[in-house]
Amino acid sequence: MQAVNQTRSKNDRTRSRHAEQMTQPELREPELAKLPVPTLRAMLAAGLEAQECCRVLKKGGLNLVGEVLREQGEFVEYSHYPADDVYDPDTRAQYYYHAHRAGEHGHFHTFLRMSTGNPDGSPAGDAPDSGEPVHLIAISMDDYGWPIGLFATNHWVCGGAWRSAEEVIALLPRFQIDHAFPSWPVNRWIGAMMVLFQPHIEALLRHRDQVISNWARAHPGSEVLEDRALGVTGYLPISVEETVQSVRALAGESRRR
Repeated sequence: MQAVNQTRSKNDRTRSRHAEQMTQPELREPELAKLPVPTLRAMLAAGLEAQECCRVLKKGGLNLVGEVLREQGEFVEYSHYPADDVYDPDTRAQYYYHAHRAGEHGHFHTFLRMSTGNPDGSPAGDAPDSGEPVHLIAISMDDYGWPIGLFATNHWVCGGAWRSAEEVIALLPRFQIDHAFPSWPVNRWIGAMMVLFQPHIEALLRHRDQVISNWARAHPGSEVLEDRALGVTGYLPISVEETVQSVRALAGESRRR
C-alpha cells in the first residue's frame, strides 16, 4: 500500500508539473526603448534614488535586509520582519520581509490597503473580495542584502484582496512609505524600486492573470486562487545598476532627437 501511495503521489506531482508547463504563457521583459521620455526620466530619477539609498547604507557597513532585521531577534523562516510589518497610514502602503524560498536570502512583499482597516490599524479582512490588503509585487534579495529579482504570486500566498492586473497597476503610483521606521533608506529605496521597475511589475502582473486564467481552464472545478500547486506565477531577474544605465542611455538618446 505504501508503494502504491508513493506511486500515486509521484504521478500527481508529474501531472502538476506537466499542467504547469502546458498552461505557462511566455513572460517577456519590458522593452524599455519603447517607453516615452517622461517615463524614462521618472525611472532614472527613481533608480538614482535607489542607488543613493544603497550607497549610504554601504558606507555605514549596512545593507537593506539588515535594516529590517535589526533588533528583531532570531531570524525564523516565514516570520514577518519587522514583526508588525511596515505601514504608512496616510498612503496605506505596507510591506514586510521574510524568507522561505530557495535561491535567495528572502524577499519583500509589498501591499496597498484599499481602506483604513480596523480602528487598531490592522487590515479589515483577508478574503479575495475584501479590501485588505492588495498584494503588489515581491522583491527577491540575495545573501548580501541586495535585490536580484521580482515575482508575482497567486492569491493564497499572501491572502488579502484580489484585484486584476490592471487594477493593481493603477495602485502602483500610490505606494510610498513616508516615515523612518524601521529604516529611512529602506523605505525610500522600496518606493523608488516600484518606479524604476514599474514596467517589469506591470509585465509580471499581466502575466500572472494569464497564468491563472490558463490554470483555471486546465483544472476545471478547482479553486485556482487557493490552489497550492500554483504559487509563484512569474519571476524576472533584475539589476538596479544595469537598468539605470539602460534608462539613462535611452533618455539621453531621446533628448538628442
